[in-house]
Amino acid sequence: MPNNTNHKRKNLICWAVSDGRAGIEVQCTGLAEAMGFDPVIRHVTMKRPWKWFPPSLVPLASFVYENQFPPEEGWPDLVIACGRQAAVFNAVVRKRSRGKSFCIQVQDPKISPEHFDLVITPEHDLLRRPNVLTTTGGFNKVTSQRLKEETVKLESRITDIPKPLIAVLVGGKSKAYDLTESVVHKLGEQLQRLQKQTGCGFLITTSRRTGIKNEKLLRKHLAGLPAFIWDGTGHNPYFGFLGAAEAIIVTSDSVNMVTEAASTGKPVFTVDLEGGNKKFDRFHQQLEQKGITRPFSGVMENWSYPALNETNRMAQEVLNRMHSEGRI
Repeated sequence: MPNNTNHKRKNLICWAVSDGRAGIEVQCTGLAEAMGFDPVIRHVTMKRPWKWFPPSLVPLASFVYENQFPPEEGWPDLVIACGRQAAVFNAVVRKRSRGKSFCIQVQDPKISPEHFDLVITPEHDLLRRPNVLTTTGGFNKVTSQRLKEETVKLESRITDIPKPLIAVLVGGKSKAYDLTESVVHKLGEQLQRLQKQTGCGFLITTSRRTGIKNEKLLRKHLAGLPAFIWDGTGHNPYFGFLGAAEAIIVTSDSVNMVTEAASTGKPVFTVDLEGGNKKFDRFHQQLEQKGITRPFSGVMENWSYPALNETNRMAQEVLNRMHSEGRI
């Protein structure tokens, strides 16, 4: 098995390709870093009208993109791409580079997997082909070292928050889910009850999808309770929250957030939002069956499980395959 210094010493170039959305980009950069690469971040944009078409109807041709083909710096040795717009781009790179670039597509590309060297997709997507590898959830940047470092950075900001510390990760409205006032009201009451029973302190972060009204309602429920609520200023304490907390409560709308929480090996409670779909249902059922997550009821429980380590597992698998082909 090659170690990570091999390809750094050979100066191999890796691209992490997405449309720039943070949740999509982290799928690429997380895998690249686990493989030992310092990836070049590339954001791609389709021209009109192609950006509105399903990937299966977009020509595998460079003219559908605003990006330059071939790029001035030449073709990379490795491409890790994620997302609908990046999938066609990745397929074009593989075609135009004549196999120089080893092209990996993360998540279901919505076009044939034959256009890539590898496709790596969550099990709940149900895509199965000879060159398709499956994971439990998505990729992320959670490592024990990062959690330790970020926890140290956080300590001075939470000295007055009592233990046990409970991280609360709140998402919001998406294509599949809706974070309604009734859900926030129920969550707020459950957190009040939990604090009264355990004397815990809360580490809380919301997202842009949470919405101003929901944030205000949640803060109203938490008024007077020991809580550090990140307001978006200063260093992002997200990984510090994961590292410092003894348990994690996370809304069900984000595969990324649930997977990141499960990568800590700590108890993970999920908060159901209104809506959902079959794909999300399969994902949550899978984690519950593996003994990783439990629905949040306002009562603290403790359990253990092997922390998800899918990013490193797949990094090793990809390195093995590239090594067997003489690419590293």
